[in-house]
Amino acid sequence: MITIIGSGKVGGDAALFSALKRLDDQILLLDVAEGLPQGEAMDINHMLSEQGVDVEVKGSNDFADMKGSDVVVVVAGSGRKPGMTRMDLLKINASIVKSVVENIKKYADNSVIIPVTNPLDPMAYITYKVSGFDRSRVFGMGGMLDLSRFRQFIHEATGHSRDSIRALVIGEHGENMLPLPRFSSVSGIPLSTFLPKEKLDELVQNTKQVAAKVIELKGATVHAPGNAISAIVESVVRDRKQVIPVATYLDGEYGHSDVTIGVPAIIGRKGVEKIIELDLNDEERQVFDKGVESVKSAISGIEI
Repeated sequence: MITIIGSGKVGGDAALFSALKRLDDQILLLDVAEGLPQGEAMDINHMLSEQGVDVEVKGSNDFADMKGSDVVVVVAGSGRKPGMTRMDLLKINASIVKSVVENIKKYADNSVIIPVTNPLDPMAYITYKVSGFDRSRVFGMGGMLDLSRFRQFIHEATGHSRDSIRALVIGEHGENMLPLPRFSSVSGIPLSTFLPKEKLDELVQNTKQVAAKVIELKGATVHAPGNAISAIVESVVRDRKQVIPVATYLDGEYGHSDVTIGVPAIIGRKGVEKIIELDLNDEERQVFDKGVESVKSAISGIEI
C-alpha cells in the first residue's frame, strides 16, 4: 500500500497520478482534517471508475490505517503563500512533520519515507533523524520537481521535443538550487551545443525563480509536484533504479556530512541504492556548498 499523508492539492494530485500509473492496488490518503481525505478519495475513485482503473483510493483520519504501507509520502504541513520563501515555513512545519514521522514509526516501520513538506531539505533531515530508519529509506522530493521546470525552459528555448530532453538539478530545494546545464542534454547531445552560455545562465535563473511566479499567479504549485512524487514512487515500487535527484542524508559524499540535500541517486525498491557523486567545477561547487550551509543553518535551530 502507498500512503500519502496530507490530502490538500498536492497530496490529492500525488494520489491521482499514482493511481493512474497503477503503482499499487491500494492508495491511502491520510489527513487530520475530518472529511477532506474521504472527499478527495471519493472524487478520485469516481474518475478512476470511468477510466476503468482498478485502484482503490481510501481516505482516513486514523494513522493506524497506514499499517503495513510500503511507501509513505509526507506532504502534511502549511503550504507556501505568495511572497514567502520555503524557509519561512521552517518553524511552522517542523513540529507537524515530527508528529507525522512518530506515527509512521508506529504503524509503518518497514516503509520507505518520501518527505515533500517545505522547506524540503530540513524536513527530510528531521524525518531521517526522528524515524531512526536507515538513510537509504528516507529521501525527499525536490530535484525531481526542479528538473521538470528546467526541462520545460530547455524545451521552450530549443523548440525540441520534451521527450528528448534530459535535465539535472541538485543542491538545496530553494533559493540555492543548482540547475546543471553541463549535465543536461538533448538526445544525448550536450545542451551547450544548442544554446550559448548567456541563454543557459538565463534558464538557470528562470528555474530558480519560477515556483514563486506560479504561486504568485495561482496561489500554489500543484500538478508538477504531484507528478514528481508519483515518478519517485514509481521508481521505488517498480524497482526501476532510475537516477533521480533526491534530498538524502550525506555521510562524507560531496565533502559533507550530517546534512540532507539534493544529489543524484539510484532509486529502487530499497530506496537510495547508491549516491552518485558528480565532478562539480568550482562555480557549481560554490553554489552547492552555499546550499549546504543554508540547510545546516536551518536545521541548527530545530530541536529534534
